[in-house]
Amino acid sequence: MHRYRSHTCAALRKSDVGSTVRLSGWVHRVRDHGGILFIDLRDHYGLTQIVADPDSPAFKVAETVRGEWVIRVDGEVKARTGDTINSGLPTGEVEIFAREIEVLSTAKELPLPVFGEPDYPEDIRLKYRFLDLRRETLHKNIMSRTSIIAAMRRRMGEVGFTEFSTPILTASSPEGARDFLVPSRIHPGKFYALPQAPQQYKQLIMMSGFDRYFQIAPCFRDEDPRADRLPGEFYQLDVEMSFVEQEDILTTMEPVLKGVFEEFAGGKPVTQKFPRIAYDEAMRKYGSDKPDLRNPIIMEAVTEHFAGSGFKVFANMIASDSKVEVWAIPAKRRKTDHEPIGRAFCDRMNGWAQSEGQPGLGYIFWRKPENPLAISNEEFNEFDSNEQFAQRKRQEDAAQEALPKFEGAGPLAKNIGPERTEAIRKQLGLEAGDACFFVAGDPKKFVAFAGAARTRVGEELNLVDRDRFELCWIIDFPFYEWNEDEKKVDFGHNPFSMPQGGIEALEGADPLSIKAFQYDMVCNGFEIASGGIRNHLPETMVKAFEIVGFDREAVEERFGGLYRAFQYGAPPHGGMAAGIDRIVMLLVGAKNLREITMFPMNQQAYDLLMNAPSEATPAQLRDLHIRLSPVKKDA
Repeated sequence: MHRYRSHTCAALRKSDVGSTVRLSGWVHRVRDHGGILFIDLRDHYGLTQIVADPDSPAFKVAETVRGEWVIRVDGEVKARTGDTINSGLPTGEVEIFAREIEVLSTAKELPLPVFGEPDYPEDIRLKYRFLDLRRETLHKNIMSRTSIIAAMRRRMGEVGFTEFSTPILTASSPEGARDFLVPSRIHPGKFYALPQAPQQYKQLIMMSGFDRYFQIAPCFRDEDPRADRLPGEFYQLDVEMSFVEQEDILTTMEPVLKGVFEEFAGGKPVTQKFPRIAYDEAMRKYGSDKPDLRNPIIMEAVTEHFAGSGFKVFANMIASDSKVEVWAIPAKRRKTDHEPIGRAFCDRMNGWAQSEGQPGLGYIFWRKPENPLAISNEEFNEFDSNEQFAQRKRQEDAAQEALPKFEGAGPLAKNIGPERTEAIRKQLGLEAGDACFFVAGDPKKFVAFAGAARTRVGEELNLVDRDRFELCWIIDFPFYEWNEDEKKVDFGHNPFSMPQGGIEALEGADPLSIKAFQYDMVCNGFEIASGGIRNHLPETMVKAFEIVGFDREAVEERFGGLYRAFQYGAPPHGGMAAGIDRIVMLLVGAKNLREITMFPMNQQAYDLLMNAPSEATPAQLRDLHIRLSPVKKDA
């Protein structure tokens, strides 16, 4: 028999009853039932119950073991009786009667619990990550991550892609974040950079005559932590293809990622045909270039209904500036809800807007008008005859017939009047019990807030269907954007993308009007992939960079490898990169990227487990020709 185990802790079944087996693992917990000890033994694969009674030669050792000790158990497989079967465990029909127990290693008192899933301070969890990873949910998440990556590799191979590895030590590149720099010992005063993405290398692979590249690529960015990205490093499914247009990449990669989602969605519905939404349309309808399409709210412009109206705040803004628009955020209550949306909810949304630094959030809510001639209970009890009641009922019905079906309420409704209020209701398809919120100004300045308000309304009214995966493509991104801090035009997305219209657009059009062959894949409000058709023409590349302030010499110096390659026959090419961490997080239902990453840093970009970053020794600094100049802190 093997020194440590004949089976794993998940392998034994009722068919093994009567067998002598050997298991090794961690003591998950120990229970004393009237002098008989029950030990739940756990390994990577699962859990098996061990029984030690006072007559067993293993009992004396069993009395000493504690949680997270590592032990070896020899014993006989026996069937559990009907009332002791654990249907929640694959091994729940059997148990091992211990004949011998060997303690392989002991464990000190644990700094955090392993059994169960209690909430525990994150810094403790990260410092003792090797213990944290023993928790069932986190352990399962890491294994799911591995399976998802394997599925990506399999599916990429099935559609003709080959995996190539690209360098980790490279040159700095303008990918939109700070580089991690690595000092060179051999070349004093010079630095390598860890790749923010394999962007230039994968393009060079296309220049080299290879086709359909992919890589599960580590990427490094020295940027502040974000809710949807860990500090330091992340992984992406990196893709590049030659002789393709945008449509080729979308139609190739959509089935791959849709298949991954379907394989690991746990039965949740997955979008079958991803909508393609232009960037401008996404911003107007959803207030975001990564919209959560599970939220049914679609914003619309209603400027005309407020122009020249009695609501002077909006009317004066519209009259004084042609850029001003009024957007409506319709709030339709769910049909399963009985409570209409009323003033209390609207006032709560208005208070939220003020907490976000806004002056407020205008609103209208609709209700059925009250009939002034409605028969009260008291009046009904006073009728002397059926004829008297019938005559009174005809009066009530006539008054009801004369009333409008819907009545707008709230300060805005009073100011703009019933006709404009009704026009807004009809445009948005609202009914009694529904409401609408309004924002006004230059859309470029309020669009982010409008998008946040849309999200807030959807969540507050429980309109978001959380048991599905809604995916889409966002296309036609602006090639350039205005950098307000530096008062200059800057790249809006990926600087290596092809502008729509080519060099003619770069030479003749307003830079801020040019669109790019760039696209994102979005799922449930998260950007999970981004890509573009590349600018493979050297003169077009130079012109694109000139507009943001790089001259030809700077382009040749900073992107020499790529620029040089374009001189020697560059195929039209394009690609994308899908964020593995975000995809895994979505598929396993985790709330935090640290729940799907084996050894993450904390929010201060510090590795508490390995104590990194740490100080370099004087000898190391001498080898690298570096002298430190510490920043003096203010007294």
